[in-house]
Amino acid sequence: MTDSIFATSVFFRLAIGGNDLGAFHTCSGMGAEVEMESYAEGGNNGFTWQLPGRVTWSNITLTRPVTADTAKIARWLDETLKRVEPKDGEIVALKPDLTKIISWQVFGIVPVRWQGPSFDPASSQAAVETLEIAHEGLRPS
Repeated sequence: MTDSIFATSVFFRLAIGGNDLGAFHTCSGMGAEVEMESYAEGGNNGFTWQLPGRVTWSNITLTRPVTADTAKIARWLDETLKRVEPKDGEIVALKPDLTKIISWQVFGIVPVRWQGPSFDPASSQAAVETLEIAHEGLRPS
């Protein structure tokens, strides 16, 4: 992992169902929202009860420049889209020296969207790919 593409301060390694899909430069969208239900109790005019309901997990989006690991995503998508079956995985935040910062177990992952790179010879920017995944929950590990 001495490639110059990992010169950022943090990068993220993604593995799903035992498949190491490589390192990504950005990881966004980790979050959850609890639906709240209001309940007005008869005779209680001072407040309305706020009862927690379902948890909704937001999709996670990972991006990186095109590398040899791009083929891993293509193989994983080909395998997964033949028979979509949620699989557990892990996202690990790493420093450039491969020291682990934190990791998350991610449950029930399915691909939502993959955006391949746009190649423009007139641009000096690296070709970037984006992977968006839906999941059933996560927790630090």
